[in-house]
Amino acid sequence: MASEWYVKVSGAFKEVNEAFIKVSGSWKEIQEGYIKVSGAWKKFYIAFVATGFTTQTSTTTVTVPDGANAIHVRQAVGGGAAGVSGAEYDKSGGESGGTGGGSGAYVANQVFTVAEGETITLTIGTPGTNSQQGSYPNYSAASGNNTQLAGSSTGTLFTLGGGGGGGSSGGSSPNGSVRTNTASSGGAVSNLGTVLTSGTFKESDGSESSIPSASSLVAGVITSYNQSGSGVAGVIGQNCGTDNCNQAGSNGGASYNGAVAGGSGNFGSAGGSGSQGSGGGGGGAQPTSVGGAGGTGEIVYRFLRVT
Repeated sequence: MASEWYVKVSGAFKEVNEAFIKVSGSWKEIQEGYIKVSGAWKKFYIAFVATGFTTQTSTTTVTVPDGANAIHVRQAVGGGAAGVSGAEYDKSGGESGGTGGGSGAYVANQVFTVAEGETITLTIGTPGTNSQQGSYPNYSAASGNNTQLAGSSTGTLFTLGGGGGGGSSGGSSPNGSVRTNTASSGGAVSNLGTVLTSGTFKESDGSESSIPSASSLVAGVITSYNQSGSGVAGVIGQNCGTDNCNQAGSNGGASYNGAVAGGSGNFGSAGGSGSQGSGGGGGGAQPTSVGGAGGTGEIVYRFLRVT
């Protein structure tokens, strides 16, 4: 609103969020209201329009603005897991590349009801970064952390699990058995609130749009309305079969249903880092190389007034 507008109802002043006027027998929503002050027209009311999108990559709180009653989440994802470090041996008959990290769970293009003035907590899942948990050569990788959206009065709207890190077992150092690499895992969606499937709202330019057909509701990394899903595991690490062979690490799991690639597994060098909740790539072997970090989670959102 340009300024606050109140009317007295049953002896109490109430703030006006929507205003209508009857024109030719039909009720029409008032887009702007003016009042003459000292001979000049002054705007005192404008219908609520969508806010701009905010991309949040660290935990914070925000207040639902006056006039808003819904939040549109264009996309959100849990943190990705790190890739597992590679391992080299001496006279063990092979070398080991690391497993790629799992990706976080996601939601995309969903609109939820919220309360005007309530506090919204955006918890952003940090990625896994340690690719050498445990002892050589049986390393495991750190998992990503959960992303969550919750209101102080509305409650939790979704929790997006972070990707799980892979591991390894059975190897001995330095000239014993080559390890067995084990899988990473994708994060899961939980606590998903009710998604609005109908209603109208005003875009930031004042034009009217409808749920779910508005073009602004089918944009972002996923281009359809009301989508959610689990993350995926990265590729399991492989062993090559001769001493001093070169073994690449394996790729991290993609996020957003394959829309954002995971970090690459590389030959003889560190695994690539994930992005937007995807998993980090596994480290290579000969020489031993660390795995890449997972991708940080995110929430991309804006506020609406849905009628």
